Amino acid sequence: MSVLIVAATLTLAVLGIGNHLYWLAAVALLCLYLRSGRGSPPPPPAAGPPPETYRAYRDRRDRQAKWERRYRRERPHEVRRQQREKSG
Repeated sequence: MSVLIVAATLTLAVLGIGNHLYWLAAVALLCLYLRSGRGSPPPPPAAGPPPETYRAYRDRRDRQAKWERRYRRERPHEVRRQQREKSG
């Protein structure tokens, strides 16, 4: 679909050499395409099914906390940069 939009825009731009209304049509086509959200990447997939028991939830939460502590310990500069971006 995006190839079709690009081809139509280029065609309108080439035709716009003699007629400025085609240039306006090309710009309007691009604006509509970008505004409709087709140019943006798809949303990320879901994390997975919810845990079946509270114990499974706690195990997953503890495992995630362990990995986060390890990440902060091994990459202190990256963690500080992320915190600055998050606060500012």
